[in-house]
Amino acid sequence: MSISKTRKQLVDVARQLFAKNGINNTTMNDIAKASGKGRRTLYTYFKNKDDVYYAVIESELERLSDKLDELAAKDMRPQDKIIELIYTHLSMIKETVIRNGNLRAEFFRNIWMVERVRRNFDDYEIQLFRKIYNDAKADGEFDIDNVDLVADITHYCIKGLEVPFIYGRLGHGLSVENSKPLVAKVVYGALGKSTSQKQG
Repeated sequence: MSISKTRKQLVDVARQLFAKNGINNTTMNDIAKASGKGRRTLYTYFKNKDDVYYAVIESELERLSDKLDELAAKDMRPQDKIIELIYTHLSMIKETVIRNGNLRAEFFRNIWMVERVRRNFDDYEIQLFRKIYNDAKADGEFDIDNVDLVADITHYCIKGLEVPFIYGRLGHGLSVENSKPLVAKVVYGALGKSTSQKQG
């Protein structure tokens, strides 16, 4: 088994144990035992349990960035792409939190630890929005004075919506399909794109 495969297996086993038992109730020995690898192998890849936890969060964020990459590569109008990226981000974060059981409490309890690990993903997502906005501006699709600022605002607005979205507090019970046109109106307005232009 290759180095990357072994590390990936250890991270996946740790994620499942953290989700089932919580981080505090999972030891490095538990991870080594459940993975079928010895402690020596585990310590070859990770210094301690925090190190493993960081790797788990990173792997979850990689799933999200892969999905966003896939969506960004699709041939669709930039205004529609932005809406899809927003909802994909929120849906994937919600799915991640739900599928990780006891680990989800840690995401909120150790928010600063999570933030440290998230930095690379946050930078990646901002760059992704910048590219889409720059391309769309060059094509005359969006009227944006400062692309970098709008990309930052987009990213941090989405990030701020994560917790309300996870707990179903966004839109007071509106379904995703019902909320999309409303979100689109806000986004198109901010991008200098009217809904009438969108339909035309």
